[in-house]
Amino acid sequence: MYLTPTIIAFNLEDYMLPCLNKHLTGIDCPGCGLQRSVNLLLHGEFIAAFQMYPAIYPILVLLAFLVTSSFVKFQRSNQIKMILTLLTVGTVIISYILKMNNLFN
Repeated sequence: MYLTPTIIAFNLEDYMLPCLNKHLTGIDCPGCGLQRSVNLLLHGEFIAAFQMYPAIYPILVLLAFLVTSSFVKFQRSNQIKMILTLLTVGTVIISYILKMNNLFN
C-alpha cells in the first residue's frame, strides 16, 4: 500500500473581503488590490503582486521592521519607523492617484 502525500491547497481567494467603498460608489479605495497582491505573493508571482498593488513591498518591509524591533532594539528605531511609514503611505497615495488618473482619462 502506497501513501501519497497530500498537499493542502489553501485558496486565499475564497476568503477575500469585498471592498465596501467600491461596492457602494464603484470607485476603488486606496487599499483595493492589497488582498489580491498578497495572494499573488503567496503564489510566487512577485512582479504581478507589485503591479496589482505597488505598496505591497513597503508594507512588508514596515511590518518586518515592526515585528523585528519588538524583539531586537535598534538605534534610532523611531526614525526608521517614521521613514518606513512615510515611504509606505507615500507609495499608497501616489499609486492611488496614478490609478485614479488612469481611470478618469
